[in-house]
Amino acid sequence: MCGIMGYTGPRQAMNLVLDGLARLEYRGYDSAGIAILGPGGVQVEKCEGRLVRLVERLREHLPGTLGLGHTRWATHGAPSDANAHPHQDCAGDLALVHNGIIENYLEVKADLLGQGHIFSSETDTEVAAHLVEHHLRGATPGSEALAQAVRAAIGDLRGAYALAVAWTGAPDTIVAARQDSPLIIGLGHGENYLASDIPALLPHTQRVLIMENGELAVLRPEGVTVFDAAGQPREVQPIELDMEPEVAELAGYRHFMEKEIAEQPDAIAAAMRGRLSIDPAGRLLPELASLADTIRGVRHVYAVACGTAYHAGLIGGHIIERLAGVPVLCEVASEFRYRRPLIGPSDLCLTISQSGETSDTLGALREAQRLGAASIGVVNVVGSSVARETDEVLYTRAGPEIAVASTKAYTTQIVVLSLLAMEIARMRGRMDDDATREILASVAKLPGQAAQALRTSPVVEEYAEQMANHRDAFFIGRGLDFAVCLEGQLKLKEISYLHAEAYPAGELKHGTLALIEDGVPVVAVITQPNLADKSINNVREVLARGGDVTIVAREDLVELVRPHAARVWSIPATLDWLQPVLAAIPLQLLAYHVARIRGCDVDKPRNLAKSVTVE
Repeated sequence: MCGIMGYTGPRQAMNLVLDGLARLEYRGYDSAGIAILGPGGVQVEKCEGRLVRLVERLREHLPGTLGLGHTRWATHGAPSDANAHPHQDCAGDLALVHNGIIENYLEVKADLLGQGHIFSSETDTEVAAHLVEHHLRGATPGSEALAQAVRAAIGDLRGAYALAVAWTGAPDTIVAARQDSPLIIGLGHGENYLASDIPALLPHTQRVLIMENGELAVLRPEGVTVFDAAGQPREVQPIELDMEPEVAELAGYRHFMEKEIAEQPDAIAAAMRGRLSIDPAGRLLPELASLADTIRGVRHVYAVACGTAYHAGLIGGHIIERLAGVPVLCEVASEFRYRRPLIGPSDLCLTISQSGETSDTLGALREAQRLGAASIGVVNVVGSSVARETDEVLYTRAGPEIAVASTKAYTTQIVVLSLLAMEIARMRGRMDDDATREILASVAKLPGQAAQALRTSPVVEEYAEQMANHRDAFFIGRGLDFAVCLEGQLKLKEISYLHAEAYPAGELKHGTLALIEDGVPVVAVITQPNLADKSINNVREVLARGGDVTIVAREDLVELVRPHAARVWSIPATLDWLQPVLAAIPLQLLAYHVARIRGCDVDKPRNLAKSVTVE
């Protein structure tokens, strides 16, 4: 959630760290800060607000070749200069940045206050800085002393953390520790880097180490040493990335969200690459070979996810039930482990997350594993926690998604879940090779059809001018169309701040019609031919109360629905259970254009973050 960037090497650190933080702005934040360790000791500047405010305050260069930077998303204490990171010890000799939540900070703080420590913020993080200070007392300066002090400090903490510490007693050293919040080390030549996500590192290196839970790392210009939870050095094989820094640039688009909506044809093509044919062993997804016996005998599938990924899970669950005949329970991850779920060794936990670091989703996964369930991850970020902790992983390959509001990650999740449903059906003897190839022919057309769906942008933008002046909007649909509506209303509310709700179309008459009056915008999604007549009847109920109806319809239903709406947006026709991939695109465009017209911060909506690593 928060952004972390660190550097140690021969170069001046300030601009390197600031550039890294700028590449992490998509994570969402409300304050920013930097610490530079130079000839004059630790120099810290921090402030509430966006990174541009921090840059404005840094009117003079802070000299020094070691730096730590941070962008904060508030959990403990309101956004303010004092609560911004980095935090320091009483003497001002060290600086610490942290992502996560320290659950026992109040008891630790009480103990430290009793020892005479002075606190200057309301955060949970500051206790970590004072704990490191406590364990450094009397230590001989050097990297080993700092590493020992950080290890002792985290031993006193309970919760989730990714933290990094710099100290005047080891002026070329960053010590980092990770528990349930991501940290990535970038390996350079005579210099090394630390970040909470890969885009910050791309301009500098393609060689990275992904820290595991419980690990501690010592970064110096000449090298990096990683220690396991027992304090023993660990041999770590670097991951070689295949990304260019330009993937995180706007490339002429006004916003990252606009760019990522437009990238969906390519992202969908990447998601299905190498997965549209049956291999010599009869497998569609070879990644799942180790789970074949489990899948053949699986009793239930539990799909656990949050937000947009949960909506993708609803669609994926529908497809798995339809093709494979396995009951699927789609669960909100933040609720899953608190209701004593009846999941066990004969069940499968399907864990869906763009970042692979979503705290609630990881908690649900770990509870399912504790109860004996097998697990499959559907994630975008390579090497993320979900990818490492599930039994097998299916990558969506959407590429870096910078905007907080997910778009291409969502559509690629649906594509991968569709392929997974086919593989489960094949493993359970419900789909033969001929049927598989017939379906794959339709799947293969999705990138081109997504490009066609993007052509609705001009008419969507035209209507967005009108919708932007309203206070409320409603989305209605049946079956899979209702699942698409859930995602459409979430996109609209999260980036435009316009109140929006989605309802099963047949539920309007059970209360929600009371909210429909003259001019209220209602978006109906009608892409399922077997439900079209019933959906039209629900639209007529809205029209009778004066609602202003827009219909998103597959092309072969356009003439049927046209008499019942002020406007109809046509999308290409495909298999009905693949229609959600295409139906989502006009709704994403609607949210984007409304937010832009309303002057909202499209890529970084208020109060939200890209990767939600707190519970």
